[in-house]
Amino acid sequence: MTGAAGRVGRRLISRLVDDPEVVRLVALDVGPVPDPPAGIEQHVADVTVADLVPLLDGVDTLIHLASVAGPDVGDDVSERVILDGTRRVLAAASDAGVRHVVAVSGAVVYGAWPNNPVPLTEDAPLRPNPGFGLAVQLAQVERVLADWADDHPGATVAVLRPAPVVDTDGPGWLARALRAGVGLLGDDEPPAQFLHVDDLVAAIDTARRGRLDGPLNAAPDGWVDAETLRSLEGVAPRLRLPDRVARQVASWGWQLGEGTAPAGLVPYTRQPWVIANDRLRAAGWVPAHTNEEAFVVSHEGTWWQHVSPRRRQELALGAAGALLLASTVGVVWLARRARRAARASAG
Repeated sequence: MTGAAGRVGRRLISRLVDDPEVVRLVALDVGPVPDPPAGIEQHVADVTVADLVPLLDGVDTLIHLASVAGPDVGDDVSERVILDGTRRVLAAASDAGVRHVVAVSGAVVYGAWPNNPVPLTEDAPLRPNPGFGLAVQLAQVERVLADWADDHPGATVAVLRPAPVVDTDGPGWLARALRAGVGLLGDDEPPAQFLHVDDLVAAIDTARRGRLDGPLNAAPDGWVDAETLRSLEGVAPRLRLPDRVARQVASWGWQLGEGTAPAGLVPYTRQPWVIANDRLRAAGWVPAHTNEEAFVVSHEGTWWQHVSPRRRQELALGAAGALLLASTVGVVWLARRARRAARASAG
C-alpha cells in the first residue's frame, strides 16, 4: 500500500490487519505510519525516487493511495507525485509480478458541464475542466492505469472515483473548497455529494477482496440539493454574482493567496457532476453514511453552529454587503481596463 500514512491509508491498515486472508501487509509512505499495528511491514519511501521493486517483491495486490493535493500544492508538485509517481509504482509492480491493482482517482475526472447526465455512470467520458489541474492529472493517471492493464493480460485494475471525501475531523480540501466556491455562484447551484472516509475505505477493500476490474464510482445513494444543503449548514441564502464576476473574483483571490480554491474549480460549483454507485453496490459495497449524514458529521462543532440566529443574519448580511461592494469595484475596474485596452488598440 502506497500512501499508507494518510487518513485513508491508516484506516485501511486497521481494516486489513484483521483480515485473515492478508498474510503480509507492506506499508509505504514518505513518513512513518502513526502508531502502526503489529504485523505490518513498514518502509519510509518516496514513490517518486525510491527503488520500489524490492519493496514490492512477492506482493500480489497493490493499493495505490500516494497522492498530494491542496491549496498550497502547485501543479508541478502534484504532477510529479500523482502522475510520475504512478508511472514508477506501476513499473515496479510489473517487475514484481503484481496481479491486482486498486487505485483511487476522483469523480472530478468527469468534469462539471451543463450537459452532464444526472447521475453520471462509469460509462461517461472523462472530461475534466481544463482549469482544474488536479482533475486533469487524475484523468491522465487513469489513462496510465488503463495502458498498464492492456499491457498485462490477466491482471485486474480497479479505479475508485469517489465523491468529495469528508470525515469527523472535517471535510477534505476538495469538499471545503467546493463549499467556499459556492458563495460565488450565479443563478443555479448543482446537487452535491459527500462520501464519508470510512465508506471510501470499505469501497477500496471491496475492490481488493473481489478483485474488481475497471472504474468504480464511490458515493452514497442519491445527492443533496442546494436548498437542503443550505439548511444543513444553517446559513442565509448566498449572494448571487454574474458568471464573469464570479470567475474574476475567484481568480483574484487565488492569485493573492486569499482564495480557498483555484478559479478552475468554479465550474464544479455551478454545473452538475454527481455520480451513480450502482456498479460498486452490485459488488456488495453498502455505504454506511448518507450524503446528509456525512456532511453533518464533518461540520459538527463549527463556530457558526454556536452563533445565535439573529447574529447569523447580521453576519450574513454584512458579508453579503462586503462581497457586493467588492464585486462592484471589480466590475468597474474590468470596464475601465477594457476601455483603456480599446483606446490603446485604436491608437
